[in-house]
Amino acid sequence: MRPGFGGATGPVPVRVAPAVKGDFPLYYKALGTVTALNTINVRSRVGGELVKIYFEEGQMVKAGDLLAEIDPRPYQNALLQAEGTLLQNQAQLKNAQVDVERYRGLYREDSIAKQTLDTAEALVGQFQGTVKTNQAAVNDAKLNLEFTRIRAPIAGRIGLRQLDIGNLVAANDTTALAVITQIQPISVAFTLPESSLDVVLARYRSGARLPAEAWDRGDTKLQATGVLQSLDNQINVTTGTLKFKARYENRDQSLFPNQFVNVRLLADTLKDVVLAPSAAIQFGTNGTFVYALDGDKKVKIRQLKIGASDGENTVVTEGLSAGDRVVLEGTDRLKDGSDVEVVNTPEDVPASPAGHLQGKSAASTTEQTTDKAKKGGA
Repeated sequence: MRPGFGGATGPVPVRVAPAVKGDFPLYYKALGTVTALNTINVRSRVGGELVKIYFEEGQMVKAGDLLAEIDPRPYQNALLQAEGTLLQNQAQLKNAQVDVERYRGLYREDSIAKQTLDTAEALVGQFQGTVKTNQAAVNDAKLNLEFTRIRAPIAGRIGLRQLDIGNLVAANDTTALAVITQIQPISVAFTLPESSLDVVLARYRSGARLPAEAWDRGDTKLQATGVLQSLDNQINVTTGTLKFKARYENRDQSLFPNQFVNVRLLADTLKDVVLAPSAAIQFGTNGTFVYALDGDKKVKIRQLKIGASDGENTVVTEGLSAGDRVVLEGTDRLKDGSDVEVVNTPEDVPASPAGHLQGKSAASTTEQTTDKAKKGGA
């Protein structure tokens, strides 16, 4: 027996907790970037003087909302001119059609040559083509006049104004009037290492909706909950990761484009597994183990095989059963077969698996094992 503090020998005081059986949510954690589903640079499709602006910077707009207006007078005049030319040629077409009917009657009476009738019919065809061209010019003028009223192509939040009333703008100018980003819904792009893909891809391909939580940069506040939406078609050979996108309704607008968030993807829920407190897990030259109570006064080393961990609880796949009591504190003074004295207070030991997992919710982050194991050490 190793001596206790102050040179005294005797049972080592320890705190213990039971291994329990329960469900374990398996989460993968990744750094994500909030990405707008659509980002639109609002530009004028016609040139002219900017005479009116109807939006406030930062406001939410709906598709079709009027944003600004270009001086419409030159385009109104162009429309009138096109309509006048159309009327002229429509009148000429009508006159040519009347001539054709007249010539057809004369031809039936054998009063004119066939060539005269053919010429009149060709002239009708010529005027019909001209009228169609004029009609297209009228439609184009109407379209340009409509383009003087700049409307929002999508719903979203409009950014800061980049042009002021009185500025002359050109069609498809390089300087946008403003930028609209769609933020409802919105997506978050993140990556997972290829070593973690098996479970995620199997569940995704089965049609399951995988919840994805977005936490703030400090990983302290849950900002939104969404679902895994899509994945890339190839693994990045440089980083060995696959890119994913999760979608969020973002009704409270808590997520902003280009914001960094911590994503917690619920890949699966392990049913009826043995869970041990992570504080009890030890790592030595012979592998992973715990000090488990052998009766009430002694401890025995149990070699373990472990699975996923969330930092507080660890899945034990082999080596422990539900109800086995393991040492949480005092392990530094123990060896196989040591005498111990359990000093737990009643509140230290939960009465059930539900108590053991109390406070563990979808917000708790679990990661696939072994970071701690890789450190080694007895």
